[in-house]
Parts: sequence; C-alpha cells; structure tokens
Amino acid sequence: MHTLFSPFPLRGALFKNRIVVSPMCQYSAVDGFANNWHLVHLGARAVGGAALVMQEATAISPEGRISYGDLGIWKDEQIAMFNQITSFIHSQGSLAGIQLAHAGRKASTEIFWKGGKQISPKDPNGWQTLSSGNIPYHETDLPPMPLSLEGIKKVLDDFISATHRAEMAGFDVLEIHAAHGYLLNQFTSPLCNNRSDDYGGSFENRIRLLVAVCKSVRALWPPHKPLFVRISAVDWKDGGWGIEDSVQLAKILKAEGVDLIDCSSGAVVPHVKIEVKPGYQVPFAARIKREAKMPVAAVGLITGAFQAEQILKNEDADLILIARESLRDPNFPLRAANELGEEIQWPQPYERGKFMKRTD
Repeated sequence: MHTLFSPFPLRGALFKNRIVVSPMCQYSAVDGFANNWHLVHLGARAVGGAALVMQEATAISPEGRISYGDLGIWKDEQIAMFNQITSFIHSQGSLAGIQLAHAGRKASTEIFWKGGKQISPKDPNGWQTLSSGNIPYHETDLPPMPLSLEGIKKVLDDFISATHRAEMAGFDVLEIHAAHGYLLNQFTSPLCNNRSDDYGGSFENRIRLLVAVCKSVRALWPPHKPLFVRISAVDWKDGGWGIEDSVQLAKILKAEGVDLIDCSSGAVVPHVKIEVKPGYQVPFAARIKREAKMPVAAVGLITGAFQAEQILKNEDADLILIARESLRDPNFPLRAANELGEEIQWPQPYERGKFMKRTD
C-alpha cells in the first residue's frame, strides 16, 4: 500500500488515508450561519474520499470574521446546521474538522470576489478591527484597536466557548488558526506586535496568548480528539518570525497537548516576495517534524498523487493538505488512488463511474 492511502491514528481518531481537505473560506454565510452551500461543498469532499474534511476558518466572535460572509460559531443557534454537515461527512467514512479563528486587523473586509478591501466601521457590513497593536495591515486601512487585557481575556473566553460548541456540533478534529496574519499570528510575529506589556517584546511574551488558547482548548476538547494548530512557519521578511521560532513554538505546544502542526507560511505583512513553487512549504513541515518530534501536515501547491506520496515517503510530513486542487477536483483522493494503482472503496452510487483499473 502506498503511504498516501495508509491509515494514520492520532489520539482516538483514525484517518483512513493521509489526504485532508484544507480549510478554505467560502464567504457564503449570513450572520455566521452555515447553509446548503457549506453542506454540499464540504459533503462533496467527503464523498470524494478525503480522510478529514476541514471546515473553513470559523469565527469565534462576530468581530473575528474576515468578512461578513464568514462562518461563525459564537452562538448556540449556529450549531444545528453544523450537526447536519458533520453527520453527512461521517456517513461517508470521513472525519470532520473545524478551524477556529479570529481575523484581528485583517477583519471587516468585503468578500474577495467583490475586491476584498477593508470596510469602514461606519458601514453596515463593517466593524472596528482589533489587534495586538495599532499597525494596520494595509497602509490604506484604518488602524486597529489594540486589545486591552480585558479584550485579550474575551478572546480567550471566546475560543473556549467556540470549542464547547464545536464538540456539540460533532466535529472530530479542532484546529486553532494562528497563521496567515490573523489575530494570534499578529501577536506571535514581531512585524506587527508593538506591545510593551506581557504580550509583546520577547518570544515568550508574543506566544503567550497562543499558548493560553491551546492550553485552555485542550483542557476542554475531549482527550480522544486531536488538536491541530496552523502556523505561518516563516514571515518571509527580515526581522520577522523564522523557522527556528516555529520549531521552538512547536515544542512548547506539544507539551501543552497539541497533536499536530499544520505548516503554512506568510501573509503576516503585505508586499512580501515569496518564491512559490510546487511543495514550497514542505521543508518547513519537515524541519518541525524532525526537530520538534511531532506530527505535521504539509500544504502549498501539492497537486498530484505522486508528489504527495513522495513527501510522505521522505517522512517530511504525516498528512497532506489539499486546498485549491480540491476546489478543482473534489474527487482528488479517488483520482489519486487510481493514479497510484490503489484499490479503495468508492461511494456505491458512484461505482458505475469508477476509473478503469490500471494495467501497467
């Protein structure tokens, strides 16, 4: 059996293969509520054979949304549709995951196909953004409001409440979003954290909120369910967060009960030059896996079965996260199995369309 289609146990969860659908915002919610779009979008990826289908960045509070079209999990009424989604994902033999997030200074934006620019707090679809400091993401954005100690406590409490609702909604895996320049990343990166209190300055201070979130979430999240953290492994800018910081952070989070580091990069500050190429972020995952000695997921321009298989064979990652390729092909796992000559179970209603068996 190819490693890509080998099972992967983590705590009490069993991933039927190593393919995960990465969280991808759909900007299709109203007041944070999921709807039939999310059911069909996420359900289709489960039908397509992924071991874990991760729901998009789901805001822990209204002000934590990237846009007014983001999913949210800040009130109990939002749970019912999530129950329907997770139940369908489970019916296809897949695990259901949720990524909890707070956008911080990158919040209050127009949905991306309408330009994605920040919306004024005076607009009905906008609100006051929050951050570690008062530095806006774009020069043309309004400065965010620095979180007070009371505000930081609210963020922590919101993560705890969202974790409780995620359990009620039937999710199997929970991921803390601490990447891509969103709120927790705005604390960890020295490029946007200009605080002078216990949450700014030193490495230990800048990771304080993230560690507190992980510790609190792990205490509430059932012990048999895995906890992931997505990080931006590097900022791609001098003076910013580097891979050495990520390794050190991973070791600390491992001690707090985090089970896997989801290794992305960048998006902390704009106008950064990144040499984007197939698998360009895999070396970050590999280094964290080897030096922190914990499971990792690789993501970023992984588009083919043989490419994904080689990453796993090299022991550079434990899970492969598919994002844009999953948008292009919800059945990527079924296609990958065919390309590798693996025989896997298809959904019975789809068996008539099964790929012809390879003869080479």
